[in-house]
Amino acid sequence: MEVSLAFPQATPASIFPPCTSDYYHFDDLLTPEEQAIRMKVRKCMEKDVAPIMTGYWEKAEFPFDVVPKLGALRIAGGTIKGYGCPGLSITGSAISVAEVARVDASCSTFILVHSSLAMLTIALCGSEEQKNKYLPSLAELSTVACWALTEPDYGSDASALRTTATKVEGGWILEGQKRWIGNSTFADLLVIFARNTSTNQINGFIVKKDAPGLTVTKIENKIGLRIVQNGDIVMKNVFVPDDDRLPGVNSFQDTNKVLAVSRVMVAWQPIGISMGIYDICHRYLKERKQFGAPLAAFQVNQQKLVQILGNVQAMFLVGWRLCKLYEAGKMTPGQASLGKAWITKTARETAALGRELLGGNGILSDFLVAKAFCDLEPIYTYEGTYDINSLITGREVTGLASFKPAASRSQRSRL
Repeated sequence: MEVSLAFPQATPASIFPPCTSDYYHFDDLLTPEEQAIRMKVRKCMEKDVAPIMTGYWEKAEFPFDVVPKLGALRIAGGTIKGYGCPGLSITGSAISVAEVARVDASCSTFILVHSSLAMLTIALCGSEEQKNKYLPSLAELSTVACWALTEPDYGSDASALRTTATKVEGGWILEGQKRWIGNSTFADLLVIFARNTSTNQINGFIVKKDAPGLTVTKIENKIGLRIVQNGDIVMKNVFVPDDDRLPGVNSFQDTNKVLAVSRVMVAWQPIGISMGIYDICHRYLKERKQFGAPLAAFQVNQQKLVQILGNVQAMFLVGWRLCKLYEAGKMTPGQASLGKAWITKTARETAALGRELLGGNGILSDFLVAKAFCDLEPIYTYEGTYDINSLITGREVTGLASFKPAASRSQRSRL
């Protein structure tokens, strides 16, 4: 039975509600250009993505027909200037991410991997020839990229990666594995990080999808971000020409230039997801009736709805402040990490409250909240887990690093 027939008192998320979550009028903090891109993205997501997202999420398939529409928004490339990229302010780019995530978190992850990781790495660490060659088509989304750092044995401890790059005549030979790489099953370009066997430092490479020796296998059975196509990458004797070695990646620290920006962008995903949760719950409580009254008339429901609303206001303000610190050149890695950690933690609480408000319908992906509940779990983990991001901030405020357990440190015990 159709959801609209089974629950006639509640409209499913395929017909997305208007945005009602900007209670403190944060839109006033945005420039006219940022407001315009926000409304442009919102209109596209509500019209073109909301009606189909549940079906694709349930099948764990990617909606390739939507890619040209996302490309037409001109948000891929975000803050990158020139090379056909939009040159948005970081606030404008963040707002666009939030508006995509408000309707579907998977689509926002697809864009973030492509734009704030792969494209930004080429823009910050690539040669002029590489930027001119690759960025224009990536900005149009006529080609798609992925970003491969994580390995089966190295997630949080990414700097210890084992994929190797060996110099040969005319290029490099890559050997190794990568895991959890979003977009990798269909990406045209793969930005791969590997350890230089001569220097023992981390280098970056652009690998084409049809490179001999490259194999990508989809990771099945995920409970979150099911539309995102994460893959396992295996590289056996993969040759990369010298022209596709990223000259600006000469150590693991060079990846931090990218992660500092992408961590801000990722922090805006839970903001957008929480906005969508509030909008769905706000409409649902006024439509759905029990005991002869709308659910919105009950005190406990109003209390939970207001708690969600308060969370959204606080998350938005933290995210906005991060953008302003970055624009002023003042944002530190610890500030970015605290923002990502706290916002994702608060969004999990928000999703749990939304799940309660929707009762039985709260476990149906048709009403968004169950889907958002699951989608937040990988976001809580990637781009640095809550714990790792907390330790980055802790190191910054105390001056003491505590990433490795005491037993593994190479210092003698005073005992």
